[in-house]
Amino acid sequence: MAPPSRYFDTINGATDYGAVPVPVLVDAPQSPKVLDPDEFRRQGHEVIDFIADYYSRMGDYPVHPSVKPGFLRDVLPTDAPSSPEPDAFSSALQDVRDLILPGMTHWQSPRHFAHFPASTSTVGALGEALTAGINVIPFTWAASPAATELEMVVVDWLGKALHLPESLLFAGGGGGTLLGTSCEAMLSAIVAARDQKLEEIGGNRIGDLVVYCSDQTHFAFSKAARIAGIQRDHCREIQTCHENMFALSPKALQAAIQADVDAGLVPLFLCATIGTTQTTAVDPVGELCAVAAPHGVWVHVDAAYAGSALVCEEFHHLIDGVESVDSFSMNTHKWLLANIDCCAMWVKKPSALVAALGTEPEYILKDAAASKGNDVVDYKDWSMTLTRRFRALKMWLVLRCYGTNGLRDHIRSDVRMAEAFQSMVKADPRFEVVTDRKFALVCFRLRSPHKFGGEKTANELNRALLEEINAVRSGPYMSSAMVGGMYILRCAVGSKLTQERHVKDAWEVVQDRASSLLHKMETIYSLHH
Repeated sequence: MAPPSRYFDTINGATDYGAVPVPVLVDAPQSPKVLDPDEFRRQGHEVIDFIADYYSRMGDYPVHPSVKPGFLRDVLPTDAPSSPEPDAFSSALQDVRDLILPGMTHWQSPRHFAHFPASTSTVGALGEALTAGINVIPFTWAASPAATELEMVVVDWLGKALHLPESLLFAGGGGGTLLGTSCEAMLSAIVAARDQKLEEIGGNRIGDLVVYCSDQTHFAFSKAARIAGIQRDHCREIQTCHENMFALSPKALQAAIQADVDAGLVPLFLCATIGTTQTTAVDPVGELCAVAAPHGVWVHVDAAYAGSALVCEEFHHLIDGVESVDSFSMNTHKWLLANIDCCAMWVKKPSALVAALGTEPEYILKDAAASKGNDVVDYKDWSMTLTRRFRALKMWLVLRCYGTNGLRDHIRSDVRMAEAFQSMVKADPRFEVVTDRKFALVCFRLRSPHKFGGEKTANELNRALLEEINAVRSGPYMSSAMVGGMYILRCAVGSKLTQERHVKDAWEVVQDRASSLLHKMETIYSLHH
C-alpha cells in the first residue's frame, strides 16, 4: 500500500543554507481515540445498564444452554472487521445479548447449583472495572508502589479475617500474595519446596523427589507436580474411604512416606485439602503435619472453596494445626464475593519463593529504595508470572464495603440454605445423603430399589436422574461426582441471587424427576416379570 502523497513537509521558515528539513506529518493516518473520556463515560453507562438488566432478567435464561459445538462460530464472521461499523460498541452489546448470552452457562443464576460457586458482587464487579481502567502492572514495588503495598495490606487483612496463624502473615514474618488461581499457588509452592530440598541433597537427585496427596485432591496438584519436574509415578495419590468421609488418613500417609524412604526416595511435598472438590472432605491438617515434619516435607493447604468459610468462628476447628503448615491458599472468587480471578496464597518463608522464582535482569524496573534495606516486596519473585493484575484493589473494596461481619452473614446464609436442602433430602426415604455436609454442598443420591438391582444399578439410576434434572429448562442445574465407586449428585449453594424458594423449587424438581424415572423402571419391570 502506497503512503499518502503528502506525508511530510518542512517547517515554515527553513532556508536554503544547508537547513535539514524537519518532518511535519500531513494527512498521516490517525490513531483511533481509544481513551476519550466522554466516549468512555457514555459506553460505561451502557455496560452498567447492560449488566444490571442481565441480573434483573436472569430468570429468563435457562441455567445451561441447549447448544451444539459450532453454534456461535457459524453465525459470526470469519474475519475481524477492517473498519468499525457505525456505533460499533452498541451493536456489539446487542450481539452479546442476542448471540452470546443465550449460549452461556449462567453461573450467577439463582438456580445454578453445579460445581462450586463463582461468587460475584456489585462491589467485586466494580472493583474489576476500576482495576481495568487504572491498568497498572505491579510486578515490582517501583513499577507501582501503591499497588504492591495495598496487596501486602490486603493479604494480612484477609489472613486475619480467616484466622490464619500470624506466622503466615507479613506481620509475623511470613507473607501473602494474590494470584489468579489455586493452580498457580500449588505450582509456586512446589517449585519453592523443590529448590529448597535440592539445595540440601543436590540437584542431581530431582528424580528421587516424591509428592503426596489423596485421591480426592484436585487434579491441578498432579499437573503442577509434573510441570515442576516431579516424575509421574512419584505423585502418591493415597486412597481414601467412605467410612472416613474421604479425608486423607495420617496413618496411610505415614505408610506411604516410610515406604518411599525405605526405597531410597526423598519425600518432598504434601498437599492437604480443606473442602475437596468432590465432596468437601476435610483433611486433618495438624495430624498430617505431625507425620510430615520428621521428613522435612513441605505442607501446603489447598482451601480453594472452603477457605472462605473460615471467616466464621464455627469453622475454625477444621484447620486445627494450621500453624505448622508451610503455605496456604484459597480462592476469594469462589465464595467470598471477589469476582474471578483472585486466589490468596500465604507462605511461612517468603524467602523460599524468592530463591526459587526470583529474577534480576537489568531491564526490570527497580528503585533505589529496594537496595537501602527497606521492606520492599517485588511480587514478580513470588510466582511464575511477570505481568500481573492489580487484584488487591478489588479485594480491598470487598473487605471495606462488606466488612468481615457482612462476609460472615453471606457465608452463613448459604450454609443455612444448604442445611434446608439436606433436610428435605433426608425427609424422603427414597434418597440418602452420602457424606456429612460441612459447608454449602450437599452430596446425595437416589436409592435403587432392590428389585431393580439395588447397588448394582444405583450409579446408572443416578446418572439418568441427573440428566433428567438438568434437562428441565427452568433449572435447577446440578453436577455429579464419582467417589468410593458411587455416582452422586452435588447441590452447591452459592449464587448471591439464590433464595430459599429456589432451593425448595430445586428439590421439587429432583423429586418429580425421580418419581418419573422410578415409574418408568416400574413399568419396564412389570413387562418382564
